[in-house]
Amino acid sequence: MNASDTSSAPLDILVLGGTSWLGGAVARHALARGHAVTCLARGDSGAVPDGAKHVVADRDDAATAYREVADRRWDAVVDLARQPLHVRGALDALAPSAGHWVFVSTCSVYADDSEQGADESAALHEPWLGDGLAPAEAYGPAKVACEQAVLDAAPDALVARAGLIVGYGDRSDRFGYWPARLARAEAGDRVLAPPSDQPLQVVDVEDLAGWLVRSAEERTGGIVNAIGIEHNIGALIDLCALEAGHPVDVVAVDDAWLQAQSVEPWMGPDSLPLWLPRPEYAGFMARSNAAARVAGLTFRPLADSVRAALAWERECGLDRDRRAGLSPERERELLAALPG
Repeated sequence: MNASDTSSAPLDILVLGGTSWLGGAVARHALARGHAVTCLARGDSGAVPDGAKHVVADRDDAATAYREVADRRWDAVVDLARQPLHVRGALDALAPSAGHWVFVSTCSVYADDSEQGADESAALHEPWLGDGLAPAEAYGPAKVACEQAVLDAAPDALVARAGLIVGYGDRSDRFGYWPARLARAEAGDRVLAPPSDQPLQVVDVEDLAGWLVRSAEERTGGIVNAIGIEHNIGALIDLCALEAGHPVDVVAVDDAWLQAQSVEPWMGPDSLPLWLPRPEYAGFMARSNAAARVAGLTFRPLADSVRAALAWERECGLDRDRRAGLSPERERELLAALPG
């Protein structure tokens, strides 16, 4: 690594995570920029990147989880947790001696998903105040509680409210459904799709991870919507068809019809991934990213993210059982039910 390849002196960076998708990408980018990286994680999701040190720990046990890393100063700590219990434990053990704190939050903290163009000042959910581990359905409120804990303990921290993260390695099956679906199709096949003008706003995992590392180097602070450029679903599907290399008959249907057919939105089995009924979700993927651009977050072309997602989908198997998306049988049933 040449000195010119990094914009700061080498740092000691602690990643609370680092064995799963975004955490691993953060660790990789930090290593590539010449930093020393330690990842604290159970390791259930995989291995840390080559060159990183793995400290095996269970954050459910705050009394013991940080013993191996709490006796030194870290130039930066990057935390990706969603559980207030984990965040508070890490802050108690590490914040007093950390040079900078970076917390990855989510745009799901916002209470109103209907307003397009809303910025970081928009109203939040009430924080989750329960004991123990927050349930999955309290994801947004739990992240609000995490944010509050971070800013109380480390007022100069960066709170990065990530949008939908996409790209190579995405196991959610949401964004990846579309390049995989178009790749499975044969020329002329009909493909059921949401309204083509529905907003679409994503951030590639590599763009986000690289920016988080640069933010640690520069000690960037504040609350930032870490989300990409606004596109629409129609543009995404066009890019997926172009990457697949053959034309298809995209059948875009309206929100009311999908709701009448009891199609599940966004994610989950037999859902139509990324579809969000309007007007209640008109702003969910149409928030302001002005602060992110000022803070140095850059965005690769959407086509590059589609290409990376398709490579991952092919690796995993285009015909595998999916966590999100319409089964072929359900899609045929819906297409047959269309009027006319």
